[in-house]
Amino acid sequence: MADEPGLLLKLSDIHFSYPGGVPVLKGLDFELREGDRLGLTGLNGSGKTTFFHLIVGLLKPSRGHIEAFGRRLATEEDFVVARRRIGLLFQDADDQLFSPTVLEDVAFGPLNLGKTPAEARRIAMRTLKDLGLAGFEGRLIHRLSGGEKKLVSLATLLSMEPEVLLLDEPTNGLDETTRNNFLRILNGLKISYIIISHEYDFLEKSVRAVYAMTDGQICGDEKITLHRHFHAHPHGSLPHRHDP
Repeated sequence: MADEPGLLLKLSDIHFSYPGGVPVLKGLDFELREGDRLGLTGLNGSGKTTFFHLIVGLLKPSRGHIEAFGRRLATEEDFVVARRRIGLLFQDADDQLFSPTVLEDVAFGPLNLGKTPAEARRIAMRTLKDLGLAGFEGRLIHRLSGGEKKLVSLATLLSMEPEVLLLDEPTNGLDETTRNNFLRILNGLKISYIIISHEYDFLEKSVRAVYAMTDGQICGDEKITLHRHFHAHPHGSLPHRHDP
């Protein structure tokens, strides 16, 4: 792969099916560049989460190739290196958090990157403060609310200083206060990210372009348009659903 300036991720002709299932992704092409803040919508089962899991190597395509930061990702070792620069926020925070306390979970990433315990603690404490979670370091994970777990999950990613964030339904189940706090944090970041969400009002405030996953591919326009019913999607030209 030629090192194209500003190109962070590139997926080319990606095909994927789960065992015994119909094709989920069919010839998908996608690029993410520095400064991109993208939203991704689509019906349940359309392949959005699968797309994220392919990027970080949790799943492997049956055809096509994935490139990140100027390198082709082929082996597990390639994906391990890429995952140090790509943060994936799972839909369910309980899939992300595994340590007894908040501090241990947030410090785990820096430790894994080779930081000393003292350095990892400083990074974790600073990250928690930046996210409005100062004082949470000693809290037990299993006693956190759903919204608190979501914010701590984000802290575990940001403590590793990623260059790309993949956020899978980050506002699901959040109350309005936590949702607004999450939005504030996102708008303060200076990294590229993709957000899977069905909340068009949240996307309108957090991304610069919205794409849709449909028929195994990603398509969309480069502009968000607000409509009278107060949600955002690209020109209304893409398949979508208005829930009552």
